[in-house]
Amino acid sequence: MKHSSSHHDQSPPSFWRSRYAVGLLIMGAVAAWYFWAEHRAHLLGALPYLILLACPLMHVFMHRGHGEHQPHSDEKSQGDRP
Repeated sequence: MKHSSSHHDQSPPSFWRSRYAVGLLIMGAVAAWYFWAEHRAHLLGALPYLILLACPLMHVFMHRGHGEHQPHSDEKSQGDRP
């Protein structure tokens, strides 16, 4: 008797396509709603400080630090021109 091996070769479905993931997302949305409803004043009160904190964080992450002091590609290409 020959069995089809295609059923065993398939990988299991991902977690995010299961009904457990849907339930987890719904519970997370309900928890987020209650968190927002109960702590709205605290979160909005901290907003100016979070904006001020975002400035140095963006500076560090967008400049990727100040350790690299190599010329940019535009400066290299201009130096090679006659």
